Amino acid sequence: MIGSLMMCVSVVVLLVGMLGGIVMGIEQDFALAPAHTHLNLIGGVMLFLFGLYYRLVPAAGTSRLAKVQGWLHIVGAILFPAGVAVVILKGASFIAAPIIGSLIVTAAMALFMVIVFQTSRT
Repeated sequence: MIGSLMMCVSVVVLLVGMLGGIVMGIEQDFALAPAHTHLNLIGGVMLFLFGLYYRLVPAAGTSRLAKVQGWLHIVGAILFPAGVAVVILKGASFIAAPIIGSLIVTAAMALFMVIVFQTSRT
């Protein structure tokens, strides 16, 4: 079920994000704070909330659209903050990665909106 997968991925992403935050704190180098923030919020919190919705509304989580939405968000939630980090570390010539990641996450959110509107009526 996509909801369970999203919740499992989210806790792994949150742990990675927390460890990254600890490393930044130890080194007193917060240059990657924007990537850290996006990883935790989009990859951790949002994924968990989507997964929770799919678990609470089983009809929503079993649809093909939910599977597409879930996988899109997982891919985008990793690509977007990774792209932000690469741009911070390597320069603006890598700007396509966070742009593509953010567009994927936005598309996944739009699909989730459709799913919520469809399943909130039942």
